[in-house]
Amino acid sequence: MSKTRTVPVRVFIVDDYEFVRAGARTMLSRHDVISVVGEASTVKDAISESFRLKPDVVLMDVDLSSGSGVEACRAIRGSCPNARVIFFSSYEDNEAVLATMAGEASGYLLQHVNAEELQQAILAVAQGQSILDPAITQPLLAHMPFQDEVTTPRRGPLSPQQQHIFALVAEGKTNREIGALLELSDKTVKSSIRFIFQKLNVTRRAQAAALFTRNAAPEKRSPDNPTNQRDPATGCDLVSSRYLL
Repeated sequence: MSKTRTVPVRVFIVDDYEFVRAGARTMLSRHDVISVVGEASTVKDAISESFRLKPDVVLMDVDLSSGSGVEACRAIRGSCPNARVIFFSSYEDNEAVLATMAGEASGYLLQHVNAEELQQAILAVAQGQSILDPAITQPLLAHMPFQDEVTTPRRGPLSPQQQHIFALVAEGKTNREIGALLELSDKTVKSSIRFIFQKLNVTRRAQAAALFTRNAAPEKRSPDNPTNQRDPATGCDLVSSRYLL
């Protein structure tokens, strides 16, 4: 993060199971600037309590026994437009991931994340970023409405450093993590990502991750494409789709 936050991020947790809520609450309570302000186990309570508590971030399961987490997300965003929703689930749900990519939610995480990853996701989303667990991108590539649009580059291929940053974005790394790995300043990382997104004609990290997963895997070699033709948008080797889906 470019600035040290002093005002706690107010988080509201929604899940059917008490042990999941307790686990998330424990992980988040370890961070100085994250405060869990409430919990709910049903769609009805999630909507009403979000309206009452006005949280910054709602961490919510996709599949609630009382209804759809996606519908709850839409209702919460309708009544509390400043609240950002992160879907937090043990499995991938196509509708919820597509809702995330469409901007209805700000993130989708699988519950295998550790405490630090969950904390960083909460802080990133609170600052307006979008988070998508890279483990769930591949099965959804064929369903993405922006799939054809994002492959049209506005300029030439990415430079080697831009390709490296692009790959780290696709892995779900934060700007701070990318800067630490590549020994770059936060300002340089931000400007590089902005330039990469302009080149690839994408606006969200989730779109960039999807494009990378579909097109870029320099370490793999496809028997159907032994010469490894390069994608003009990324400058990376193309891979047969059967390796991705």
